Amino acid sequence: MTIKSDHRALYLQVIDRMKQDIAAGVYKEKEKLPSEFELSKTLGVSRATLREALRLLEEDNIIVRRHGVGTFVNSKPLFSSGIEQLTSVSDMIRQAGMEPGAIYLSTSEGLSSEEDIKRFHCTGDDTIITIERVRTANSDPVVYCIDKVPSAYLPTDFLKRTESSIFKAIEESGDIHISYAVTFIDPTGYHEDASPILECEPETALLVLKQLHYDEDDRLVLYSKNYFRADKFSFHVVRKRM
Repeated sequence: MTIKSDHRALYLQVIDRMKQDIAAGVYKEKEKLPSEFELSKTLGVSRATLREALRLLEEDNIIVRRHGVGTFVNSKPLFSSGIEQLTSVSDMIRQAGMEPGAIYLSTSEGLSSEEDIKRFHCTGDDTIITIERVRTANSDPVVYCIDKVPSAYLPTDFLKRTESSIFKAIEESGDIHISYAVTFIDPTGYHEDASPILECEPETALLVLKQLHYDEDDRLVLYSKNYFRADKFSFHVVRKRM
């Protein structure tokens, strides 16, 4: 069935039609799409129009093109969350009906780097605890996390603990309460450290969330850098008209 002309540009109609076919199961997740020649013939559009539609579908992470192999339908994200509230990864996983877990890769303590000194407004004599871990959903790796906290903000026995929520540990003394976070989101392709840890295929995109967590006195107490599999997670934000 070919695209029927309306007032919109043809490539926009192709995008809508492709999304409808994917939603209806005509093209299934992880399934290879027909060739450009076959698709353009089926839809009744030029290959140039089709390519523009496929380019935009790829930007939206709906399809993925593998050089020399073909174009495939991406899996729908399993986890979706707004970023207006500080929702934990574990809560997102539970809301999707899956069991959250964590694999601790390393926990270390070292003197502040120049970057740490600028970030936390500490001195070169202060120490920083760095925690590397992988968050899992039903035992599958989905997020690679790197967290940095000044040692002074954590219990003295933190390094000896086998498992501990970083938020809870920071707030354990009652002197610190994490009030808000400033988040930066950057899309990225293959990452030499994160992608293998998350068992990603080379074409799988990642979403990098850099979060600076502040207490009620606007003091930075936790810096997090999290690599999310873009085929598993999506994030949105509600914007209100002022």
